[in-house]
Amino acid sequence: QVQLVESGGGLVQPGGSLRLSCAASRIIFSPYTLVWYRQAPGKQRELVARITNSGSTLYRTSAAGRFSISRDDAKNTVYLQMNSLKPEDTAVYYCHTEEAGYWGQGTQVTVSS
Repeated sequence: QVQLVESGGGLVQPGGSLRLSCAASRIIFSPYTLVWYRQAPGKQRELVARITNSGSTLYRTSAAGRFSISRDDAKNTVYLQMNSLKPEDTAVYYCHTEEAGYWGQGTQVTVSS
């Protein structure tokens, strides 16, 4: 079946950087809008960044200027480069294929000193 596998999460100090990856199998990414969401404990899942199949991007306000979403359709992978991380960025990060409705299992990002 279709699998989306996120990686790259971990523990980082405030101000640090992480690069998340989401690799897909049994689905071709190129037609789809790809989205990174996150969910912090006790909070609703929220959109972080979105990229269309033509490369148009959208970011939540708190991520704009610090995060960058990109895609490599040849590798069936979407990335989220996160810089200047803050404790409030701590969450489980998920990738999602918007039109197809698939979700990954998530990767934990913890920003703490």
